[in-house]
Amino acid sequence: MGTQVFTSQGTLWLELCCTCKTPFAISDQLHTVMLQRAENGSFYCPNGHAQCYASGETELDKMRRERDRLAQQIAYKDDVIRDVRNDRDSAQRRLWAARGQITKIKKRVGNGVCPCCSRTFTNLARHMASQHSEYVQHEEVA
Repeated sequence: MGTQVFTSQGTLWLELCCTCKTPFAISDQLHTVMLQRAENGSFYCPNGHAQCYASGETELDKMRRERDRLAQQIAYKDDVIRDVRNDRDSAQRRLWAARGQITKIKKRVGNGVCPCCSRTFTNLARHMASQHSEYVQHEEVA
């Protein structure tokens, strides 16, 4: 939109052609009518290029806004996917560590080593029942 200039003849609006960049002036009445008509009416620069006042959001602006919104959705989905993959990998590493500990304890007990006091016994079941009865009861509940 142009700049308003007051003259002895009346008010003029200084405009700049959007195509050829030629400065020109239009009357206040024409300016008011073109603002009311917005994109439905046009006027011309001295070189014949059509001019109009755009009202609101253009189709290009709508498409850009939609593109930006979709780009944000894609970035959000990428973040969610990355977080889920990290959680999955972390859970997998915890599972492998737990399986390793279980295997280690099973081998030790299988070789007759007490899991509580780390002593070796030929009859581990009798030792566990007599010396560590709370451990056996606790394991049964779990």
